[in-house]
Amino acid sequence: MMTHGGDVAGYVAEYGRAPLDFSANVSPLGLPPAVRRAVVESLDRADQYPDPLCRELRAAIAAAEGCAPDDVLCGAGAAELIFRLALARRPRRALVTAPAFAEYEAALALAGCAVARSPLLPEEDFRLTARFLDDLARTGPDVVFLCQPNNPTGQLADPDVCRAALGWCRAHGALLVMDECFVDLVDGGEAVSLRPELPGGGLLILRAFTKTYAMAGLRLGYCLSADRGLLAAMAAAGQPWSVSVCAQAAGIAALGCREYVAALRALIARERPRLAAGLTARGCTVYGSRANFVFFAGPEGLADALRRRGVLLRACGNYAGLDGRYFRAAVRTAPDNDALLAALGQSLEECVWQDRL
Repeated sequence: MMTHGGDVAGYVAEYGRAPLDFSANVSPLGLPPAVRRAVVESLDRADQYPDPLCRELRAAIAAAEGCAPDDVLCGAGAAELIFRLALARRPRRALVTAPAFAEYEAALALAGCAVARSPLLPEEDFRLTARFLDDLARTGPDVVFLCQPNNPTGQLADPDVCRAALGWCRAHGALLVMDECFVDLVDGGEAVSLRPELPGGGLLILRAFTKTYAMAGLRLGYCLSADRGLLAAMAAAGQPWSVSVCAQAAGIAALGCREYVAALRALIARERPRLAAGLTARGCTVYGSRANFVFFAGPEGLADALRRRGVLLRACGNYAGLDGRYFRAAVRTAPDNDALLAALGQSLEECVWQDRL
């Protein structure tokens, strides 16, 4: 099983045609025109090494985030920054939720860190509750990872729980890593962001251009922290040219695409409840995602049945704390979502029939 969704190349190699991909939570609106133009124009500079300090890009991010450029570190996607953090800090103990983005544990394992898991439970709608604070005190980690909203469940964490976790980290010399890569796609997302807490230290916020601007293939993310020593150590924990000339140009252009982001948020607000209702009507159990994807339970084998019909769904059985009954579907355009629901009806009938054999 692939660790992540988005394996379009694998599907094409197997079937010889492109699938309808609901397995990757990327904007269905495609690359913004301004970003496309910036990438094309940047090719004139592709014979040069990219700026290893990402000076212009960091200045643009800092202006957008309301911080200093020295509080910003860029990388080839948020995933690279997670690995840089683990290698730079070398924590001994970490706490993550289960389920959560797989790269947290992968990076921590590479750094030789012991990882404890705080389970998110279906009977609690997979929400982060105050029980997490008990696990925090019990395990005594050096580094804590939280995701807002969570991947793959899409649930928003209680901001009070997040602030309490940050307070514990500050009191015990630990670091809270808050993954906010999906927060721009949440209505009122800034209200749940911990960005205002950055000056107090003990916090690193991860963000990315991947999902919001359909830039998964360009690989661009960044992190924010008031701990400039930590950012310097992370910068030294990998090769110096990880952000290409094209990616840097794309990021600068993307930060000006406000109308694009507004249109994407409107699409998600319109299509997510419609997709969730369609899944529910077909007998699936849908959980309360606030992100640009829907998390639900259905029969095992559903993703395979849909794959045979040209639709990729994210099977979540390889997430810690989940099994083969859980799935994640990106929110796409209305015609795409209709195609998924049509294929889903046929696939569910096939899965039920196979269960009866």
